[in-house]
Parts: sequence; C-alpha cells; structure tokens
Amino acid sequence: MKRNVVLLGKGKLAVRIAEWFHRSDAHELRWVVPVIPEPTWTDSLIDWCERNNVEYVPSGDYHDLPGARAADWSVDIAFSVFYDKIIKEWFIEKARRICNLHNGPLPRYRGVSPINWALKNGETSHGVTIHEITPRIDAGPIISQLDYSICPESDEVEDVYQRALEYGYTLFERTMPNLDKISPRPQDESQAMYYSRKDDAKLGDRRDFRRALLVQMENGGERSGMCFGE
Repeated sequence: MKRNVVLLGKGKLAVRIAEWFHRSDAHELRWVVPVIPEPTWTDSLIDWCERNNVEYVPSGDYHDLPGARAADWSVDIAFSVFYDKIIKEWFIEKARRICNLHNGPLPRYRGVSPINWALKNGETSHGVTIHEITPRIDAGPIISQLDYSICPESDEVEDVYQRALEYGYTLFERTMPNLDKISPRPQDESQAMYYSRKDDAKLGDRRDFRRALLVQMENGGERSGMCFGE
C-alpha cells in the first residue's frame, strides 16, 4: 500500500521533491501546502501542482488542509522544504513521520538565513540536514546530514544556496528509500546555534544574495525580498 504524503514548502527544491513523491511507486502525494505568497525568484510549487493535477492549499496554511482537524485524520509522511510557518504539536501528532529539510548543519545554524550566517561567520564548511520536526524549531533528532565546503572569501549567498539545493536533493534521494531503517540521533545541544529574523540586521553585507547588490540597494535601489533557506 502506498504511503500518503503532505509536502509543505517553496521553490525549486520543493518542486523536485514533489516530483519525486509524485513518481514514486511507494508514495502518493495527496496534498501540497505552498508558501504564500510564493517567492518570484524561484520555481513555483503551485504551477507544478496545477500542471500535475495535485491538490494544494491556496492559503499556504497547513491548518486549512481539508479534514486535518478531524479526530481520525492522519498522514503517513509530512515533509517540509523551507516552509515558513511553525508547525504546531497538534499537526505533528497527526503525522506518522514528519520531517524537515534544513539548509544548515544542525545543531549549528538553527532558525532563518543559515547560509547568510555561515558566510558572515567565516565558515569554511556548511551542510544540509533532514531531521524530525518537534515543537522546538530545528531541534528534532537528525535523520541524515551532508556537509560540503564553502569559501567565505569568494562565495556569495546565492552561490552557496544553489549548491545547497543540489546537495539537499542528493540527501533527500539517498534518505527516503532508507527512512524506516534509520534511527534518528538526538542533536547535541552544546553545539546549538540559533538565529531569528530579528537578528538579520546584524548580517551587514551578507543580508542579501549578493554583496554588490546590497550596496546598490543601500544607494537607492529596492531590496530583493530574497531569503535563503529557512
């Protein structure tokens, strides 16, 4: 019997993962919950749903999944890819497995803008992590993880983000067929780092996807509205 799936998220990586679930013989992608409004600088998850006749939640809020509040509603797998809302305990309990793909090497760089902060802090390596979702942000047990090199002297946020999408998909492809065989490991709280949206002002020239563009915007241009890898 196929496992039913709810996918929550945005952008190119979420589209690729949606396509994987859609083609899978072992899964049925029942619903998609897109980030609303969708970012204009990346692929549209809604457009993908409409082309492939996959149901989605127009509000972008998982609370609005049809029937989700019913006592007998459940989902086999809920998978988040850069979703922008905190998932509450009542929904976590509705999922037999609930996972998040995070653009950082947890427990380091929990929260938002992990790539921006890694470059700001002069890191020479970064990572992507698939972990269980718990009520605490990005603090759930780690299912799988992949580390890769970065170069803070020459890499822009955009460069690392595009790299992270490829590594993220590779990690997802390698993890899903083995999900039931993996024993998630608790995160080491002594290594934990967390950044919230209120910290963004401290990012300086790493606030946006390219440092040169930030200088241009501060001289009178508009901000892009890009945010990489919640």
